[in-house]
Amino acid sequence: MLPPIYIVLVVLLVVFFIFAMWVMGVFNNLVKLRNRFENAFSQIDVQLKRRHDLIPNLVNVAKGYMAHEKDTLEAVIQARNQAISATSAAAAKPGDEAAMKQLSSAESNLNGAIGRLLMIAESYPDLKANENMLALQEELTSTENKVSFARQAYNDAVTVYNTTREQFPANVVAGMFGFNEARLFEVDEAAEREAPKVEF
Repeated sequence: MLPPIYIVLVVLLVVFFIFAMWVMGVFNNLVKLRNRFENAFSQIDVQLKRRHDLIPNLVNVAKGYMAHEKDTLEAVIQARNQAISATSAAAAKPGDEAAMKQLSSAESNLNGAIGRLLMIAESYPDLKANENMLALQEELTSTENKVSFARQAYNDAVTVYNTTREQFPANVVAGMFGFNEARLFEVDEAAEREAPKVEF
């Protein structure tokens, strides 16, 4: 028969082993969920880059018709440049609160600038009939839809991650290993929640 000290040691080792396996399982699950929402953000990043690439073409087509609307065209380009910068910062740290707030704000500003451009473009009949403008509108609308779907997938993945990391006892492991809360990608202003209308 084993001495009592050995029995206590064996029991402690078994308990420690079970605890270590549990911590490892929770840790691995949190890593998997974090990777999932980071991947979902990369899909947003792809669509936003596509959208940002379309905007100079839209401005160039409009420029020929809207010579007196220089301020509006410059506002769109400036908002685009800010959105590109914010997208890069968010891509470096998906889910980071400051980066996601900056991205939400920049994209809201860009939506507003594009909306103003398209509203002003309504008063230029030749521009409304331009084939390049019509093709760009269609591409922009398609891209806006893809951004919306990618945003929904990202927000779903963030919600699952945040819920898992907040539940007890996983929150203990999350705190020990620095699994911080991820921020949803939301549009700042209620008026900006809709994609810009791009129909003529």
